[in-house]
Amino acid sequence: MKNAVLDCPKHFDPPKTFDCGQCFRFDISSEGLVSGVIGKRFITIEKRDGKLYLSGVDQSGAEKEIVPYLGLDEDYDEINRDIEEHFGVYNNTIFEAEKISDGIRILRQDKWETLVSFIISQNNNIGRIKKIVERICERFGEPFVQDGKMYYAFPTPQALKNAGKENIFSCGTGFRDKYIVDCAEKVCSGEIDLEKVSGQNTEDAMQTLCSIKGVGPKVASCALLFGFHRTESFPVDVWIKRVLEKYYSNGIDLKNIGNYGGIAQQYLFYYERYQNGGSN
Repeated sequence: MKNAVLDCPKHFDPPKTFDCGQCFRFDISSEGLVSGVIGKRFITIEKRDGKLYLSGVDQSGAEKEIVPYLGLDEDYDEINRDIEEHFGVYNNTIFEAEKISDGIRILRQDKWETLVSFIISQNNNIGRIKKIVERICERFGEPFVQDGKMYYAFPTPQALKNAGKENIFSCGTGFRDKYIVDCAEKVCSGEIDLEKVSGQNTEDAMQTLCSIKGVGPKVASCALLFGFHRTESFPVDVWIKRVLEKYYSNGIDLKNIGNYGGIAQQYLFYYERYQNGGSN
């Protein structure tokens, strides 16, 4: 078994990071171990005594791939200062949210996987999204063996295009089947080039992603934040609408929330969710 050890920076908590609705292929044990699939690796992460202990990856792979994936190379002191500057002018809610949410980092996930996962997320809860994603991976993803166990990579665009609506529907996607197929077809044909989307400004990137059937501003914003690392992207869903109405009843200028508005969104989401007993 491959193992690695990394220094754990301030403001990183694995269970919080993987329990805030940005990633759907990881589970958290009662002991706080986080485990799931990244690419073609099954990774386990444990924070202990100021270190991160990883299994499923060697030291070189951890430093080159897992550090950026987890966002460990970013200065969250500076990020939090920027968030406080932009949100603190309204009231003190963001300061309380930061305290409760401290440890959450925005992951650098695969663009394609994130886009499809958030298409699946529409009108869905986290538990159900995870089950659908798991079925899709088992049905259409490339299998790989690690430490004698079988796991599955996230399906490629071609694999989901070839699967077709009926087979995708059988994974429990419901009405989202046609959206997933349309997305796969557009990516396979080159009509949607995810690398080109990376180079577009946020407004143009939103417009490009919204040209996919079933992708509206909320799904596009989530894909940009969690898959393209556009930390300025501020997804507005039912939860965030409630937060804005509850804590910012006099309004908030969402066009002037800085480069890390999306990270602030996660703090606010986590803060409100866990004030309500962790339901989603």
